Amino acid sequence: MTSTGRAGKVRVERRLATARHGARLLDRKQRILADELERLQLQSELSRTEWEDLARDAACWLRRAAALDGAARVTAAAPPEAAEVRIRWGGAMGVAYPQDPECQLPPLHRSGGSSALSYVAAVHRKALEAGVRYAVVRRAEMLLTAELAATRTRQRAVEERWIPRLEDELRGIRRQLDAQELEENLRLRWAADRNPAGPGSPGVPRIPETSRTPPAEGLS
Repeated sequence: MTSTGRAGKVRVERRLATARHGARLLDRKQRILADELERLQLQSELSRTEWEDLARDAACWLRRAAALDGAARVTAAAPPEAAEVRIRWGGAMGVAYPQDPECQLPPLHRSGGSSALSYVAAVHRKALEAGVRYAVVRRAEMLLTAELAATRTRQRAVEERWIPRLEDELRGIRRQLDAQELEENLRLRWAADRNPAGPGSPGVPRIPETSRTPPAEGLS
């Protein structure tokens, strides 16, 4: 419902100021998120390249070790314990995302075999650590991308719909108040023309001569 009157004007002005302030905050947020996302995208690309190179190297040496030592010895060289990953959560502008992963690898399991088998174990450990780093930064990139898109959508809604609607409403109230003020001025002028001030004017009572108080005796 459209607000009217001076109280409505004040109310709409306050809402408009809030909307403009909100638009400025959203603009600041999306700029900060865009800068952080750009940093994460660069980090993601570097991490992906590192992981792919190590994974390719590990796969190549795994085939060589399998050819030299056999699949059974390769399987026996795998550690019985699983690796553990710990992730610390950070954030920017209220958006939480993972960062700084810590990969705890099990100790190497010595099972003999060729030097290729030992190298396979080492390069797979490096590839696993690189893969964890890439997965974490990729997840952070996805979370920031989604939040940045939502922030830009909210900013457009405020700037293109909410603020224009409030501005139109405020202009309508101001036109209404100007019309009411003009009407009131015309009414006052019309009343003044019909009832001019001063004795003898129509509508103004005259004071009879006999009702005037005579001067006190002895006073000149």
